[in-house]
Amino acid sequence: MKNSIKNIAIVAIVALITFSFRTIEENKKGIKVEKSRVVWKGYKVTGSEQGTIAIKSGFLNFNDGKLTGGEFTINMSTITSTDQEGEYKGKLEGHLKSDDFFGVKKFPTSSLVFKKVKSTGKNSYKVTGNVTIKGITNTVTINLSVYGNKATASLKIDRTKFDVKYGSANFFDGLKDKAIYDEFDLIADLEF
Repeated sequence: MKNSIKNIAIVAIVALITFSFRTIEENKKGIKVEKSRVVWKGYKVTGSEQGTIAIKSGFLNFNDGKLTGGEFTINMSTITSTDQEGEYKGKLEGHLKSDDFFGVKKFPTSSLVFKKVKSTGKNSYKVTGNVTIKGITNTVTINLSVYGNKATASLKIDRTKFDVKYGSANFFDGLKDKAIYDEFDLIADLEF
């Protein structure tokens, strides 16, 4: 009798663990990187610059149709300008990849890991996550909306918190109209 109860308990525990892990895996939706797009926009006293950057890999987690988590890795070597052409485009892209900005040779990827997800309405969420750029991690807040197999996210990042201080009036005097604002925007259109 004792062995029967013990065997039933073991089977129940194994079944519970097996189904628990299976449920977690079923809710993980991989990002289709070739169909997803991330746009960056930086601001300076005399205007703005914008471009794109590619997602290397990523996923979103769902439970009963509700967003519960996610994680992304960005390929920093893909940072491009979409509003410059020719020589100026090449110079800007090279400068963004240099140590003045993102130091892509030393730090080829950046990442975002969701830590907390709060529903703010039908299909919309406020996400708190950790962003790592140049090996430095800081917490950010993201607004994210999900519709079917697509999601849109937007966030502001203070680049100086990641040791990207080039052209910042908070760190360099006398920049005048050459100053670059500390915050930049990221807008992601994701498909999973």
